[in-house]
Amino acid sequence: MRTTLTPSCSSALDPQEIKRAATHLSWHPDGNRKLAVAYSCLDFQRAPVGMSSDSYIWDLENPNKPELALKPSSPLVTLEFNPKDSHVLLGGCYNGQIACWDTRKGSLVAELSTIESSHRDPVYGTIWLQSKTGTECFSASTDGQVMWWDIRKMSEPTEVVILDITKKEQLENALGAISLEFESTLPTKFMVGTEQGIVISCNRKAKTSAEKIVCTFPGHHGPIYALQRNPFYPKNFLTVGDWTARIWSEDSRESSIMWTKYHMAYLTDAAWSPVRPAVFFTTRMDGTLDIWDFMFEQCDPTLSLKVCDEALFCLRVQDNGCLIACGSQLGTTTLLEVSPGLSTLQRNEKNVASSMFERETRREKILEARHREMRLKEKAATKSRGRPGGGGGRGSSGGGRG
Repeated sequence: MRTTLTPSCSSALDPQEIKRAATHLSWHPDGNRKLAVAYSCLDFQRAPVGMSSDSYIWDLENPNKPELALKPSSPLVTLEFNPKDSHVLLGGCYNGQIACWDTRKGSLVAELSTIESSHRDPVYGTIWLQSKTGTECFSASTDGQVMWWDIRKMSEPTEVVILDITKKEQLENALGAISLEFESTLPTKFMVGTEQGIVISCNRKAKTSAEKIVCTFPGHHGPIYALQRNPFYPKNFLTVGDWTARIWSEDSRESSIMWTKYHMAYLTDAAWSPVRPAVFFTTRMDGTLDIWDFMFEQCDPTLSLKVCDEALFCLRVQDNGCLIACGSQLGTTTLLEVSPGLSTLQRNEKNVASSMFERETRREKILEARHREMRLKEKAATKSRGRPGGGGGRGSSGGGRG
């Protein structure tokens, strides 16, 4: 089986003199010809004087010049095409505002949330909801809030959830959101990856605000930069944070069910293949793109490609699974073509992948039960040692842990 990656066209470079990082990518919903790229500097208060706030839509058949510049009041951290209307784009700004464009009307913002009712920190996640109107969306920020919007009325959000896992709805206790996940087949659920390395699973339709925080998955040593449900098996999801990528099951909350080795370089983004259930892609701070195929190999990537010398910040896979776009720290977007071997569903692959995820979930649950049992035994032993005549306390000559 051939497993190759080839550049399918020359890279699209940030046309600005002062380069910004490409922080988010979005494929045009009607094919693989256009790509929207958000550009910003995420170093707090270190943006160079004179840095542009523009982001761009690129026609990949003409990568030398952007097709359209989008001109927000504050640089965009995220940017998403509306899947129902490809003329409309949703942007999350560095200053916390939510902006909308209609490309038929040109470069200027068509709708903008008011500063007072917006996020207080950069918006790291924006997602369109699958609604009848095609005008509903939601956003998440490191200010610890998730907000729902209708772009026809941007004066205030239609709903707000505070990411306080103590369920007291205190903004000062809220965990900062870095990544956001929504699967249209599970319309009441959404998930948030936080700065603190915890995934929060939420239910938008819960009766009380406190009940909207359903459960947490503690897993990474640093911010969770990527979070995505498996397109074939939505109860399994992929995360990236620190030096690893991890696969989780909603049925196993104490730890992930599968994971990659620890890399030398920090991982920055990840995405599942839309066509193969056990294939996913990761990007690294050393400029490398890795392709993992857990059906064949779990210790090492099936394929690694050094895309550029600077850090890769983001990636996005086109819906047919054949094209990958990667954005770098210096604002270069590189397009790569995946070989048929990695972008064609293999015979019986769905069943094998499903069995693999279920087997690993069962194994993890057995280990969790064993750990709980050991902790209970330790607790009981500690209590008995502390009782008079129970084998001596810590100060006795014959007992204690030494």
